[in-house]
Amino acid sequence: MADETVTETEHTIAPEEQAATPAAPAATPAKPTPVSVPKPHAPSPAAFAKKTPAAKRHNAGPAAATVAYSEEDVKAAESFGRVDDNGTVFVKEGEAEREVGQFPDVSKEEALALYARRFLDLKAKLDLLAGRLTSPNVKAREIDDSLKLLGEETAEPAVVGDIAALKAQYEALKAAGEAKKAEIAEARKAAVAKAVAERTAIVEKAEALAASLGDNTNWRSTADKFRNLFEEWQNHQRTTVRIDKPEAEALWKRFSAARTTFNQARRKWAQARDNERNHAKEVKEAIIAEANELKDSTAWGETSRKFNDLMDRWKKAGRAGRNEDDELWAKFREAADTFFNARQADRDQINADEKENLAKKEELLVKAEALVPVKTEAEAKKARQELGKIQDEWDQIGYVPRDDMRRIENRLDAVDKQIKAVEDAAWKQTDPETDARRSSFEEQLNAQLTELNEKIAAESDPKKKAKLEAEKATKEQWLNAIK
Repeated sequence: MADETVTETEHTIAPEEQAATPAAPAATPAKPTPVSVPKPHAPSPAAFAKKTPAAKRHNAGPAAATVAYSEEDVKAAESFGRVDDNGTVFVKEGEAEREVGQFPDVSKEEALALYARRFLDLKAKLDLLAGRLTSPNVKAREIDDSLKLLGEETAEPAVVGDIAALKAQYEALKAAGEAKKAEIAEARKAAVAKAVAERTAIVEKAEALAASLGDNTNWRSTADKFRNLFEEWQNHQRTTVRIDKPEAEALWKRFSAARTTFNQARRKWAQARDNERNHAKEVKEAIIAEANELKDSTAWGETSRKFNDLMDRWKKAGRAGRNEDDELWAKFREAADTFFNARQADRDQINADEKENLAKKEELLVKAEALVPVKTEAEAKKARQELGKIQDEWDQIGYVPRDDMRRIENRLDAVDKQIKAVEDAAWKQTDPETDARRSSFEEQLNAQLTELNEKIAAESDPKKKAKLEAEKATKEQWLNAIK
């Protein structure tokens, strides 16, 4: 991540300083590096420190332009230095004095002001780092690089100003930098722990999915869930703090293992499904072959049962895949339709014939019902002859609709029963066997009545006598009935 850009206080070159700054003589062999004017968006302290290397002793020259500081700040810095008659510049450090450079071709005031501004430039770098340490985006490496460069520049700086204060500020910055690095380390530790927890949650979801696989798994839905978890994993890698490699690899190994478990189980399921579909296809193709052999049969009942059996086998065969199943079903349906359409056409023809037969039989019923009632044996005999002719013609006509069969059969039976009743009555009157049975029963009743009369006459007990008289009355009723 790029360092946060910190904007310094914008400095401009004062007009009066531009006019007062003399051009260096052409014969001067070495020219000092001009002091750069800070841009509106300043670089990091480390980069800023690299831009302005410390001036070497005895080679300082005038700058092309000088950053403007307040006159008060410049004068305060100048109070720590002096310039001798040769243009050599010195700075006071405690009780000692140190030579920092030479600027022979200008006035002492200009030479002293130049080195005072260099002091202020160096202090500005320290101030910049102090501000940068308050940024939430500062990095530990940036702090180390900046402190290293500023340490080199503040060790024995070629500037005029309060060197002791400058070094004290640097030491304070070192302490603040260490504290900031510790804070960054703790923040990173917490961020890493949070990232590990979030990444672990993704892994656990994947492992839970892998553990839940079974016969009722919705493979497409589960594949979508694994795909979403993988995208979540990738997004987490892009948008969160980097996890330590060993821990990241361990988590990825678990996540990858869960995906592998799912992929292997899905391949196994797909293979089993393909095997089932192939088997179902073979079974259904055999059923279609049988249906084609049956489709032209006219054995309607038997073939209908066989087609019903084929349909049961079709349902139990399973699916052969949507497209293939539709194609196979169309072939089976075509064979079945051929047979059932032919059967229906035959039924339609039969229904038409049966309705015609019904009309013929209803005409015969009118003739049959006109034969009754009959009263005498002669009338019954004549009616029986005519009814026999009607029944012969009836049988030759053939079937009628099922719903009408019982109705017309009952009407014809009713005519037969009326004629038969008269025939039976006449038969009973002339049947010798019946007369013999009746005479024998009559004789038995008369003998029993004679015996009962004798018992009644001899009985003195009123209750027993009443019982015998009741029995006698019953037998007299039977005797009267058969006479």
